[in-house]
Amino acid sequence: MAKAAAAPEDAGAAAPKKGNKLLIIIIAVLVVVILGGAAAFFMLGGSHAEEGEDGHDEEAVAEEDHDAAAKEAKKAKLKKKKEAEAKGLPPVFVELDPFTVNLQPESAVDQYLQVKATLRVDEQPAADNLKSYMPEIRHRVLLLLSGKKASDLATPEGREALAEDIKHAVNAIVGEVPKNRKGEPEEPLGPVESVLFTSFIVQ
Repeated sequence: MAKAAAAPEDAGAAAPKKGNKLLIIIIAVLVVVILGGAAAFFMLGGSHAEEGEDGHDEEAVAEEDHDAAAKEAKKAKLKKKKEAEAKGLPPVFVELDPFTVNLQPESAVDQYLQVKATLRVDEQPAADNLKSYMPEIRHRVLLLLSGKKASDLATPEGREALAEDIKHAVNAIVGEVPKNRKGEPEEPLGPVESVLFTSFIVQ
């Protein structure tokens, strides 16, 4: 009888031991899960950082490629010009019909600009091609001139800036307008090398 009574006491003592083991297992599993999550977080964070660095490197490479392409285009134009000079070929000019436009008002007195301009281009085929676009070229140049004020054109620097604006406007029509890595337009590339004013009157 004493032995039979002792059996339930042993069972009660064994239950807490099993409960302790279960608790230890649960804690161990939680620790493993937490450590695994932390490791995964650091690994993913590192990979994103590397991706960001790679992306930055790709942007830098793209910018370098773009700059290299622009330099190559300028070198090609310079080479073509030197070859033409070496062959004794004369420079090629395209004369534009005179422009007369009202300037932007700065006072009660109306002012206007009368200008004759000639385009210097890199080769004869480009000059022939310009004639096909002449209506559009004149339209763009007229808009450009009529947006100026007399004070904008009062100095040699102002007139040089206007010549550059006309060159870019024409090259944008007959050439191409490259874009930087942000998608913003840059200086147009085209056959027009310079714009020369043969008459320039502001009244």
